[in-house]
Amino acid sequence: MKTFMLKKEEVQRDWYVVDATGKTLGRLASEIAKILIGKHKPTYTPHVDNGDFVIVINAEKIHVTGKKLDKKIYYKHTGYMGHLKETTLKEMLQKKPEEVIKLAVRGMLPKNKLRDRRMKRLKVYAAPTHPHSAQNPKPLEL
Repeated sequence: MKTFMLKKEEVQRDWYVVDATGKTLGRLASEIAKILIGKHKPTYTPHVDNGDFVIVINAEKIHVTGKKLDKKIYYKHTGYMGHLKETTLKEMLQKKPEEVIKLAVRGMLPKNKLRDRRMKRLKVYAAPTHPHSAQNPKPLEL
């Protein structure tokens, strides 16, 4: 029996919509990363980017355990000396709730050349509406 290897011309992409209301951040991010990579498909091939599109709605309503709201800190450097900026998870959820999910999913993806392409297929929205209704996304329960 020969081993099946998917070619990039044969890739079929679906659209999924995930409601993040009440979901734990890390568990949600790992499931989204699995779909972006394409590991849920029987045609998974490690060197071919065959993942699907994922739309996340209600990003502002995610749940975190423990004291992470106050103790989890995101770092960002501006490029100037002494300009390392710190932001807590609570501040990030108030200002940019979409960025919290994007950073969590980015950390769960493999650190290789396909990561940026996979991240472009992730669409995150803080509100319960999204502009991708023309693609007929399937609801996904995680």
